[in-house]
Amino acid sequence: MTQTHKTGKDRAPPAAPYRLYVFDISYFSGKLEAYMRYKGLPFERVEPGWRELASRIYRNTGWMKLPVIETREGVWLQDSTPIIEWMEARHASPTVIPRDPVQRFFSYLLEDYADEWMWRPALHYRWSYEPDASLYIQRFLREFLYDAPSPDWLTGILTRRRQMKTYVAGDGVNSRTRPHVEGVYRDTLARLQAIFEKRPYLLGDLPTLADFGFFASMFRHFSLDPTPARIMRESAPAVYEWTARLWNQRARRAPLRPAAAPGRFPADWNTFFVDMSSGYLEYLHANAAAFRAGKATFDVTLQGTAYRRLPVVQYRVWLREAHQQRLRALHGATQKKVRSLLEEFGCLEPLERDGVIASSYDIEGRAPVRAPHKVSRYEELRRLFTGTDWNLSSIARLKRRVVQSGL
Repeated sequence: MTQTHKTGKDRAPPAAPYRLYVFDISYFSGKLEAYMRYKGLPFERVEPGWRELASRIYRNTGWMKLPVIETREGVWLQDSTPIIEWMEARHASPTVIPRDPVQRFFSYLLEDYADEWMWRPALHYRWSYEPDASLYIQRFLREFLYDAPSPDWLTGILTRRRQMKTYVAGDGVNSRTRPHVEGVYRDTLARLQAIFEKRPYLLGDLPTLADFGFFASMFRHFSLDPTPARIMRESAPAVYEWTARLWNQRARRAPLRPAAAPGRFPADWNTFFVDMSSGYLEYLHANAAAFRAGKATFDVTLQGTAYRRLPVVQYRVWLREAHQQRLRALHGATQKKVRSLLEEFGCLEPLERDGVIASSYDIEGRAPVRAPHKVSRYEELRRLFTGTDWNLSSIARLKRRVVQSGL
């Protein structure tokens, strides 16, 4: 693996089978890099600057976001969980996706919960607390925005303001919701601590998809950012240890020895799903309903806390669709058993409420493959100053208008 800060449009094709573009302090970059390391997949590691993100990566994916993989054949991949699925289809052994259908369904559900439900507290801790924000502004300037088209002092001010506006205040975090947001983190630590005191990974002796889901926030944010890292070290040292263990873990030929027999999952997962029923799945439904209604924001009460003007996220509408499709794809007694467990935890009703709400996110079924598109010099220059929306691209907005108009 190699690492470079070189910026430009004219990189040669990857020397390794995969070129992994990451931001070293990025939530999902850490998740995907840990997966690639665990699987032993050869890759070239690149940390692009802002200009390369606005040109080469935007031109080949339609987004200015990381992580991204460029294959030796010139295929571009984006979004960490679909990339892992894509990789598993080509590098199956040893798999991180449980083969048992019950464990596989609930692993996907737990991984999604870990990915998306922990996003709000992770961004809150990084940007709401002064020691954390000051540290990461400096890291942004040194490691990512070193070639931004403005002086460092101005770039730092604008970056902090954008992060707070978009990911903290813009995602519903304020004085009223802050206790709930921080409670999500502390409660999750307590649940994970109880598990990792007993076994090395969530399902058994080796990491699975759900481990990599939790790793995204627990490694690059919570275990490294000063404020949440102190909380983790003091209240959940087994979680702190697990982050290092997973980062260092490499696949073995020995089969996974799960902590539960086929058709079951560990009983200590139950509290995650009970929490999910009144929190994350309620959020997913409210987000999907607002998307269907053509709204840009929505209000929702989660676990007794009222959130106002949350942004509609198209990708999360798609995630909800995917869980519904996986449930319907199960056969006979397996589907009956999964439905029974979902109902026991209170998850079935919010997951199925109002049926399938189409996301129009991956109409052609190509995810995680992204299609390159032409970008004018003007558009490239504009993106250099503005970036791209984190939750809904201009192309996706156009598709949504088309779908909703019935054209």
